[in-house]
Amino acid sequence: MDASTTARRLGRAAAAAVAVALAVTACTSGGGGSSGDVARSEPPRQDSQDINAKPLDQIKDGGEVRFALDQWISQWNPLQVDGGSYTDTVDLIRALEPTLFGTDASGAFQANPNYLVEAKVTSTSPQVITYKLNPKAKWSDGKPLSYLDFKADWQASNGKDPAYNGYDPSGYELISAVEQGADPSEVKVTFSEPYADWQNLFRPLVPAAGIATPDDFNKGWVEKIPITAGPLKIGVADKTAQTISLVPDPAWWGTRAKLDKITFRVMDKSASIQAYLNNEIDFASAGTATAYGQLKGAKDTVIRAASPWDEVHISFGGTGALADQRVRQALGRAIDRSALIKIANNGVPVEFKPLGNHIIMPNQTGYQDNSGDWAKFDQAAAKKLLDEAGWKESGGGPRTKDGQSLELHWVLSDGSTQAQLDLATAAAAMWQTVGVKVDLDKVAANDYFAKYVTPGKFDIASWRNTDSFPDSKSLANFRLPVGDNTFSNPSRLGTPEIDGLLKKAAGTVDPVEAAKLYNQADAKIWELGHTVELYQRPTVVAARKGLANYGAFGLAAEDYSKVGWEK
Repeated sequence: MDASTTARRLGRAAAAAVAVALAVTACTSGGGGSSGDVARSEPPRQDSQDINAKPLDQIKDGGEVRFALDQWISQWNPLQVDGGSYTDTVDLIRALEPTLFGTDASGAFQANPNYLVEAKVTSTSPQVITYKLNPKAKWSDGKPLSYLDFKADWQASNGKDPAYNGYDPSGYELISAVEQGADPSEVKVTFSEPYADWQNLFRPLVPAAGIATPDDFNKGWVEKIPITAGPLKIGVADKTAQTISLVPDPAWWGTRAKLDKITFRVMDKSASIQAYLNNEIDFASAGTATAYGQLKGAKDTVIRAASPWDEVHISFGGTGALADQRVRQALGRAIDRSALIKIANNGVPVEFKPLGNHIIMPNQTGYQDNSGDWAKFDQAAAKKLLDEAGWKESGGGPRTKDGQSLELHWVLSDGSTQAQLDLATAAAAMWQTVGVKVDLDKVAANDYFAKYVTPGKFDIASWRNTDSFPDSKSLANFRLPVGDNTFSNPSRLGTPEIDGLLKKAAGTVDPVEAAKLYNQADAKIWELGHTVELYQRPTVVAARKGLANYGAFGLAAEDYSKVGWEK
């Protein structure tokens, strides 16, 4: 699990975690074997994952696997903003509720036969998706899955009723109708506009009975999960002990989960390393120099690595001096990304390479570097942009304009690692060279997102967007706010042109044509000075020898029901 603070958009969405923090967010199952403890110097290939994949007949029945959890889960509704924005909630809830589609190591969607007999496009004008549900699939209250669940999820998530505090309307807002098909096990979903990534919707499916009213939706899943329909269910949720356990659900109609129990215990990153070394947990992030150094030689341990949708960036606010695009562009030109990346990469066994795209990762089809000059280190060009913006040099101090000094604040969590602090300090020194003073302001870790990043109260901040896949999910990261809804774009920077390109791409079924549109949008995002991408963050983890079907998942989705110990 990710031992750093994360906030993720549902599906493959914008999961924010304090940047440069290299604790791991693992994601689900598929092929690929363990590489043992061999350190990688190159990022893995596109379809790679490293989970010690084993068929179920080679896994012991029973036993326990113990994981760390980075914070207590209070809101379990993955469609609600406080649930959907947190990585661990979405990962765990997919073991407890219907996940209609998983993803394989190349990021392709695969239908889950436990819930779906079939799901396909049955009309293109308008686009209609027909789902044929597995008749065995039932909720824990005994009701079969039906169109009523799809309809309730759509109505709560499409953004039309502000009483539902939903996380992300992408895709749902394009649905015009949800109806029963030829029989109660068939569902017809009609779209007002084509939506290429329809398989990413209803992942997971939330029961209609659990979200019947806005109050149920917003509050009915706080500290509890009212209804489930998965291979696992909650065994114990002890808030005092900060421990959650998942156990096999005897009502499950599919293949029984291999383990007797999966236990999650809340602890911070540094504690998780020691807990692993003390044999209190079976899995830990090894993604920082300190963690890797301590874990690589641990007894009965293998290091696993792969490349998920996970990026580290520096984000700019959109107020004050930074309301001027030229100032934001200047900040991007004034920093040497390669030098900053080396600080983060120091002591970690997988090479971090500069990321040139906000939407598509280097191990995804369609990737291209659109950074152009906007991320090219050129302090003379940065000075010229600041001159044009009216900020005048003042003899070694911060530039001035209309009697004001060009002084900005980089908000940092007080839980930041030394590498994070070193990176921010180095960037501030680079900006000082062009006449921009940047103060590093530490704030309480628990307040970092809630009081600073999410409300947009920052000039400069750095976090991770994770799991923003498929590509259509990126819209929320760069979308112009609608009223008080800032989606996953706390800087509130955007343009109608970028929105239009991203929405058009999301409706383009041909993946080659869609990639062209996403890359056009990405080039505009670079030009906007919204975000300076640093690198795709690899998953590097330590796993107990013999742990099967878990580790570094790449672009795949995890499946806790298949996790276990080799025979």
